[in-house]
Amino acid sequence: MGKLFGTDGIRGQANIFPMLPEIALRVGLAAGQIFRNGLRRHRVVIGKDTRLSGYIFETALTSGFCAAGMDVYLVGPMPTPAIAFLTKNMRADVGVVISASHNPYMDNGIKFFDARGFKLSDEIEEQINELVLSPDTEWDTPKSDLLGRAKKIEDSSGRYIVFLKNTFPADLTLDGLKIVLDCANGATYKVAPLLFEELGAKVITTGVSPNGLNINKKCGALYPEVTAALVKEHGADIGFCLDGDGDRLIVVDDEGKILDGDQIMAICAHYLMQNGLLSQKTLVATVMSNMALEIFMQEQGGKLIRTKVGDRFVVEEMLRGGYTLGGEQSGHIVFFQFTTTGDGLVAALQLLKIMLQTGKSMSILGKLLTPFPQRLENVHVTNKRPLAECPEIEQAVQRVTKELQGNGRVFLRYSGTEPVLRVMVEAQDSNLVDKYIEYLVEIVEKTLA
Repeated sequence: MGKLFGTDGIRGQANIFPMLPEIALRVGLAAGQIFRNGLRRHRVVIGKDTRLSGYIFETALTSGFCAAGMDVYLVGPMPTPAIAFLTKNMRADVGVVISASHNPYMDNGIKFFDARGFKLSDEIEEQINELVLSPDTEWDTPKSDLLGRAKKIEDSSGRYIVFLKNTFPADLTLDGLKIVLDCANGATYKVAPLLFEELGAKVITTGVSPNGLNINKKCGALYPEVTAALVKEHGADIGFCLDGDGDRLIVVDDEGKILDGDQIMAICAHYLMQNGLLSQKTLVATVMSNMALEIFMQEQGGKLIRTKVGDRFVVEEMLRGGYTLGGEQSGHIVFFQFTTTGDGLVAALQLLKIMLQTGKSMSILGKLLTPFPQRLENVHVTNKRPLAECPEIEQAVQRVTKELQGNGRVFLRYSGTEPVLRVMVEAQDSNLVDKYIEYLVEIVEKTLA
């Protein structure tokens, strides 16, 4: 039996397995069967980003869920974290997002939230996987009079904006602030400009004209240089770069400097610790976060806990340990006070709150953390052999780690969605980073390419 789910739901190129309409229909049937418990009416909220292929999967999933006896609430293009919120807010049994996040338009994906707004466990994903792919599946579909209905929800964006504004102190205003906002031609293109304008900011927008094919195309969180240029041109106070589904944030300060997720987490963790609000003085991040963040937390009297790559693993650790702040270098920031998943707009509002309450510009706040030089190279591989079975690579990693003498790190991992091995090296000396990354990439190419 094959495998549908990767590190963040099901993902792939539209009209190629697993992102086929017939698979999406069976996914709807399977999830509907699993989440339909009891005799009451059951609900699923389905949202999407702005990809052209979203229409295919929205229709197929709706058919599957209705056939399984679940009522479908369609909210149209909405950010991933909005679906987590709406699933709880509307008392739904499950939420579905049709999105491939930061990937180009030809890709798409399906990811789920449970009734509490959390991503599904491995066990439930495996149940869906087995029902969808097994040739022996017998569907437990209801009688004809108990089939589901589908309806569009017109006020979903308003509900989400109200929720977002309630995460921002009522006694603060954005009057007088100038913000550059890049929505990546994605799911936030309507709600994000409205949010900041309603709070009083002057907003300069880009990436707010989706056509189904331009999501993430040289804009958004993957291309913050666009926002950096606009911040300088307009003399803005800050720039926000969102990705296609709005769950990650990259920031540009008032001097045009780009700040990644590690720097955002450092600013927020420092503020929360100063105010006695960071649970157990602990920040949760992944193995990809910069060493400088770990040292920073130690210097502040706190600690950093690392997880596997993926915001779901960050959230799982936060739940396990009762922690309140976590995230990823890529810009997923999770504030458990407000959300159950990464939310780029919540993170943006928290940064604005810190700016206003401390009276410091983002360029001053951004100086809290200076990351060590770090390079990440994606090496195309023909097969994903376990690295433990590749002695040449293991020996090369051990050699580099030894030579760094604790003043740097090496990390290798396979992509969950692409035939790629990610090779990362960081050190206090940028020349060593370049030297070792080139050495390791050469070894990997000889072994796996």
